Amino acid sequence: MKIVITGVTRGLGRALAEEFIRGGHTVIGCGRSGSEIFDLRTTHPAPNDFSVVDVALDSKVALWATKVLENESPPDLLINNAALMNRPGPLWEQDDREFTKLVDVNIRGVANVIRHFVPAMVARKKGVIVNLSSGWGRSVSPDVAPYCASKWAMEGLTKALAEELPAGMAAIPLNPGVIDTDMLRLAWADGAAAYPKADAWAKVAAPFILKFGPKDNGRSLSVGSYED
Repeated sequence: MKIVITGVTRGLGRALAEEFIRGGHTVIGCGRSGSEIFDLRTTHPAPNDFSVVDVALDSKVALWATKVLENESPPDLLINNAALMNRPGPLWEQDDREFTKLVDVNIRGVANVIRHFVPAMVARKKGVIVNLSSGWGRSVSPDVAPYCASKWAMEGLTKALAEELPAGMAAIPLNPGVIDTDMLRLAWADGAAAYPKADAWAKVAAPFILKFGPKDNGRSLSVGSYED
């Protein structure tokens, strides 16, 4: 299976990429860290491919998608994982520049990737699009209003997209659950340590995601509970 994943340089994206590759799938990924992308290229050579791309920049996503689709078939699975967390604090204390940056990555970035990859998938009438949502895309907490807003947007954006896709495809907002990542540590500090690490999570999440199909189109799903 050919899988495109954004935000592969760390956290859930990196863990998923590694797990999918271990399972024999081809991963095409992007991230903003040049050093981490270089490491992925070295560790996982062709047919896997990794590029430095900021998904918030539509022109960069367009170039990346053109490169990926030029000589290859469209992805079977497209995972929009790249996202930012706001610095904890009341909404009225959130800096406009940081708020805008979060929206650019968490919402516009997803739309940019969909804009440039999904038409090829639609033409084939095949493929699954997974947009990473959150428990905070279906509930709220204080001090993370910008992040909550972006993940609630993922729920609505994905469900609307699901109604636009042809039969045979699926768009799914996926709540990954609570995982100990740098992003969670920004919100919860040392409290994140009580939760599973990304690598352990990916061992359950990857096979769970691979089961998605047309029957799941538009469904808000969550990675289930598991034991380490």
